[in-house]
Amino acid sequence: MSRTRVLFVCGQNSARSQMAEALLDHLAGDRYEAHSAGIEPAPINPLAVAVMAERGIDISGKRTKLVAEAVAELAGRGEQFEVVVTVCSKAAGLCPFVPGVAVTERWSFDDPGTVAGTPQEQLAKVRAVRDDIETTLRAWVAHRAQRDG
Repeated sequence: MSRTRVLFVCGQNSARSQMAEALLDHLAGDRYEAHSAGIEPAPINPLAVAVMAERGIDISGKRTKLVAEAVAELAGRGEQFEVVVTVCSKAAGLCPFVPGVAVTERWSFDDPGTVAGTPQEQLAKVRAVRDDIETTLRAWVAHRAQRDG
C-alpha cells in the first residue's frame, strides 16, 4: 500500500510545520509520508526541539527548506504531494502552487517564534502549540481513515 504524501507548510519551517511533520510520522507513518517546508526558511526553533523531545521525537537534526525544494525532492523520485496543509495564516496566503495536489487544507496555529515571557512560560506556550497540532492531526487521521474505509 502506498503512503499518502503530505507537505506541511508554514512561514519559516522552523517550528509548526516541523512539529506537524514529525507528529504525523509518529502517529501514522505507516499511512502517510510527511514532509515540511517554508516560505522563508529559518533555523529550527530550539523550543520546538525541546517540546518534541518531551514526546520522544527528535527533530534536532531536521533541516529547513523552501516549498520549491520539497516539491523538487519528490519530483526527482517521480512523485508528487497529494495533500498540502498550511499551518499558519502567512503560509495560507503565500503558499506557492504545488503541482499534483488533490487536497489543500488550511490550519492555523500560534507562532512559537513570537512567544514571550520567562523561559518556562515560553516552553509552556510552545508545548500548547505542539498539543494543538497533535490534537488536530489525530482528528484528521481518524477522519481520513473513516472516510477512506
